[in-house]
Amino acid sequence: MNRSKQIILTIIITCQLMVILDASIMVTALPEIGRTLHLTTANLTWVQNAYILAFGGLLLLGARAGDILGRRKMFSVGIALFTLASILVGLAQSAEFLLITRALQGLAAAIATPSALALLSVTFIEAKERTKAIALYSAVAGAGASIGLILGGILTDTISWRVGMFLNVPIGIALLIMIPRYLKETEKNTGHFDLMGALTSVIGITGLVYGFVQAAAKGWSNLETLLSLTIGLVLLVAFVFIEARAKQPITPLRLFSSRQRSGAYLGRFLFLGAIFSLYFFIPQFLQKVLGFSSFESGLAFLPLTIVNFGMMYLMPWLIAQFGNLKVLTTGLIIAIIGTSWISQISADSHFFPQIFFPLIVIGIGSGMVILPFTSFGLSGVDSRDSGAASGLINVAHQTGCSMGIAVLVTVFEAANGSADSTSGQHFAHAISVSIMGSAVFIAASLVVVLIWFLPARRAVKKSVLETA
Repeated sequence: MNRSKQIILTIIITCQLMVILDASIMVTALPEIGRTLHLTTANLTWVQNAYILAFGGLLLLGARAGDILGRRKMFSVGIALFTLASILVGLAQSAEFLLITRALQGLAAAIATPSALALLSVTFIEAKERTKAIALYSAVAGAGASIGLILGGILTDTISWRVGMFLNVPIGIALLIMIPRYLKETEKNTGHFDLMGALTSVIGITGLVYGFVQAAAKGWSNLETLLSLTIGLVLLVAFVFIEARAKQPITPLRLFSSRQRSGAYLGRFLFLGAIFSLYFFIPQFLQKVLGFSSFESGLAFLPLTIVNFGMMYLMPWLIAQFGNLKVLTTGLIIAIIGTSWISQISADSHFFPQIFFPLIVIGIGSGMVILPFTSFGLSGVDSRDSGAASGLINVAHQTGCSMGIAVLVTVFEAANGSADSTSGQHFAHAISVSIMGSAVFIAASLVVVLIWFLPARRAVKKSVLETA
């Protein structure tokens, strides 16, 4: 890999780190944000959801914008808007302004991210270079959330949660200077924006997440819960019909013609739903049950982060030796073991060894999963669909995060909904049950891989034998 390509890769993964990190950097700071801006616990969930839902819901439109207007151009626009939104989030003096600016950050991330992955795809064409590039990109995607937890905890305890937002400013400015120097504009495609597709997808996803959050707060029989879930499902069905009939859809349904690509999107969705939920529940356990500070609860994820980055250097060798499918399957099994292990925590648990060692196991497993899912999600994609395919990968990533938390919060509330819910023992039990739910999500991801991928692999082998 020459110097020019190394710089291009640095630009792309720095952007990815910024947008992934900002999805988690506030998790360990949420109690402090609540005190500062007088937010209730229920409203605090929207500090995360405003960002994640805008990010995941608008990614497909962002990918389409890159195809039509040029990926380098939209990459620059996204970085500029993200930098501005970061300043506004850091300056927020009210809950309403914070949520609006967090959503603006999500919109900016939705514009920049699909163009970043598409630029990576067209820059690194040779197989070995592409594997290394995707390995680095995937390592950042996998470890970015845990880095955010650590950084958010440190900054909250030592300076202020606002500093995490201001750190994006010099990074964003540096990227904006480097982009026109090192990135070439991609070929622009004529066409129009599929606004109806974008609206039905983002409102549909938001409706489902809001419905699950309301179910946790008010119950499944609540009218608002049922209405939100119904609207979400209806709009997502409408989205599929719109995309099937649109002349230039933001999500070409031909991307799902491959079993492996479809399995990669669904498997990634389920896996990220599990992993990001761990990042949500474990810091609460550490702070509310074990008495950790924000800094200490963030630092607790250091074992997972170190192992995750270490796996980045092993992944090209592992894939070369065993192939993507075997590495992916093994990683999911290891992640299930680690998540099931950590779900055994109680009010009597200690960080070492009951949490420390399972986090290492989870770090190993998750470090083996993201790269194969990314590779399968891009496999066999025509250059005209690279933006849409990269958008779908990130949609699965972000909507998986938000949906996983929304679903498992209902599990937490069900387990924590007794008169004794204020006790440390009961709270710890509810966290334990929720984390076991994460293990179920990963197990479902493994089932998807086995059902979607193995028949496709056998079909390829059969075709090769018949040809021979």
